[in-house]
Amino acid sequence: MSELLDDLVAEQNYLDEAVRDTPEERWNAPSPAGGWLMRDCIAHLAEMDEMAAEIAELGAYPERERREGDGVVTARQLDGRAMSIPELLTWWRACRARMDAALRPLDMRDRLPWAGNTMSVRSFATARLMEAWSHGLDALDAARVEPVDSDRLQNIAHIGYATREFAYRNRGLEPNTESLRVELAAPSGASWEWGPADSANRVTGTAGDFCRVVTQRISYLDTALEYTAGAAEEFLQVAQAFAGPPGEGRPPQNQG
Repeated sequence: MSELLDDLVAEQNYLDEAVRDTPEERWNAPSPAGGWLMRDCIAHLAEMDEMAAEIAELGAYPERERREGDGVVTARQLDGRAMSIPELLTWWRACRARMDAALRPLDMRDRLPWAGNTMSVRSFATARLMEAWSHGLDALDAARVEPVDSDRLQNIAHIGYATREFAYRNRGLEPNTESLRVELAAPSGASWEWGPADSANRVTGTAGDFCRVVTQRISYLDTALEYTAGAAEEFLQVAQAFAGPPGEGRPPQNQG
């Protein structure tokens, strides 16, 4: 658990260092997340880390006054738009430090509420890491900073594979129960595998491509992933590693 939380902190610190010197005009540039500015991506992380910290402290959702956003961003993201960039970064740093302090004492098998369900503390922390990375991609895109993948992606790749059944049911579909093998090359050059070695249904490629697909940051058609027809490709079409309603994903850019 401590290693996972160390990975979470490292991912947050990486993103912080990558964006902190971004010119102010870029903070107000559109991101790939529909309707969100670069600053909204960081405000979202701050808002969710703040909520996660309170849940970890209480073991339940905190009681809060309900506030409405504008239909595109939340009320807290609107608060973030009223902040200076240093104020926004200070808010985010305080929220993630509070979350880390609240999660460290917990047992990885304890359960916490999130997105209408409960999940283990380990899955809860992994979800925060996944969000820091995936929303970080959107912020970096708006900042015009090329992201650098790390082996912290192993946590995200694992949850991407493990949520295969959820991804189907979340769309009202019956899960495909055929076995699936996923073989990925880590940024360090290591090999990561999930599923039976003799499965006829296979996905192979880089961890970066796979993690971008399961977090719906890119269409699988725009990656170098190799996959067999049938169950493997079907999985890539529905994959969703994050909680909540079915994501819309990103349309393919290379359709020729």
